Parts: sequence; structure tokens; C-alpha cells
Amino acid sequence: MMQILPLFQDEPFVIEILDVGAALNDAPTYQNMVEAGFARVTGFEPNQVECDRLNEIYGVTHRFLPCFVGTGKPAVFHETNWNLTGSLFEPNTELLQVFQNLAELTMPVAQHPVDTVSLDALCMEGKLPDIDYIKIDIQGGELDVFRHAHRVLGTVLAIQTEVEFVELYKRQPLFADVDIFLRNNGFQFHTFNGFGSRAFKPVLVDGDVSKGVRQCLWSDAVYFRDWLQLEALSDIQLKKLATLANEVCQSADLAYYYLFALDKRQGSDLAVRYLKQIFAGA
Repeated sequence: MMQILPLFQDEPFVIEILDVGAALNDAPTYQNMVEAGFARVTGFEPNQVECDRLNEIYGVTHRFLPCFVGTGKPAVFHETNWNLTGSLFEPNTELLQVFQNLAELTMPVAQHPVDTVSLDALCMEGKLPDIDYIKIDIQGGELDVFRHAHRVLGTVLAIQTEVEFVELYKRQPLFADVDIFLRNNGFQFHTFNGFGSRAFKPVLVDGDVSKGVRQCLWSDAVYFRDWLQLEALSDIQLKKLATLANEVCQSADLAYYYLFALDKRQGSDLAVRYLKQIFAGA
């Protein structure tokens, strides 16, 4: 990975991260920033056992709460046989059964009435800091969270959100819906971080039930605050944007773009030093 955090060791800053659906399957994209002391996480994970585990792993500097984040209204949680596939949307079993190893991981177990909290309400209650980066993965419920987070989105610099391209959960919003909302609220699409795929049954690829052929089912879409409006951002926000571009999606060109803009403002040489580190590690 390209190194950018050493550039800021003399003037460290903290990126405020909001993780909605924080259950760990793999290391999150913000892990390196946390370990380097450049990030602080506020997370939401409704599974109490997993929430307790996250608090134990990350420690007192960070905070994970056992809440369902959504519209702020009562909802129904659809529990499944795997913690990571439970959702406030009902699994679309008819569609899931068409593919290898999807219905098997999303088997309905029970339905639970739950109360949800909106990010706007949490913000108004003073329970959230000014957020720089959102990572969200809640199985189809992402757009409901964004629609009730206008106060929070006002400070956000970058977003990584899971999106689906087909209706894995009944009546869930799809990528196009999320994309329209975020673009209408000042964000530019940047990239996809990988794609989830499965083969249509009965095809089996290399004996692996989780390996697909061409069908794209889901991904993590990454958005950045509109890069044509840099004059509205502070120097520290440009530093944070460069860090997020490097750490979240290894986009050296975008990180350089932000550093170059910062250098023009303050007469520094961060962009040149960043390039030297890239070439030194090549």
C-alpha cells in the first residue's frame, strides 16, 4: 500500500469515522488509520455480542453501540441463519435460490419488532461528533440511513457504502437509487471496492460455491465530496481527503490531487514527498 500517513506525523489529525453495521468479517478499510492513531470510530452494531466484542477489540478511544440505525421509526428485523445477512428488509428467497450459496446464507430464522434511530436525531442530541467518513453495510438499508442523515452528511468527506445491483432483499433500494441520492447531496462517485458474485445454479466454478462467472450482485461503492468544490474545504479537510483516498481505495492519483491543491495554498511540498514515497516503494 502507498504510504501517506508519515507525511502528517508532525501535525497529526483525527478522522472521525462512522461505521454503521460494524460487525467484523474482514479488517475494515479504516483499520490502518486506527492503528496509526489517525482515526476514531463511532460504530453501530445491533448484535449485542458482536458489539461487545468490537468495544473490547478497539478500546475506550472508540465507541460501538447496539442500535439499529434507520429512519427513526419502528421496523421489523429479519433474523437469518448468519449474523451478517440479517436485515430490516426481508430476504428475497426466490431470487437468492437462483444462485449458488446465497439462500443457504440468508435463511429466515425469525422476525423481531425493533426501534430504529436516525443519524439526524443522534446528531441533534449531541451523540455524534462531526463525521468525516462513513462506512455502511446493512444489507439494503443504506439509503434509509442517508435519507435521515442530512445534518451528518454536511461534514462528511467520503462514504463507502454497500450497494446491490439486484434485489437480494425484497423492495430494497439498488445502486442507482443510492447513487442518485448521494450525487444530489454533493458527492461524486469514485470507484467500486470489489464485486460480489455467484454462479447461476447448477453451474459450479472450480468447485467453489462462492465463485461467480459474470453476474455482479453487490459491491462497496466509494464516494468523495465533490472534487470540483475544493475551495469550500479547509486545509485539514484536504489532508483528510488525501488520507482517505489513499487508505480506503489506494487511489494515489486522487490523493495526489488533494495534496497538490493543498500545496498550492500553503506553499508546501506534500504532493512531491508523496510521489517520492510511491516510487521508493515501487
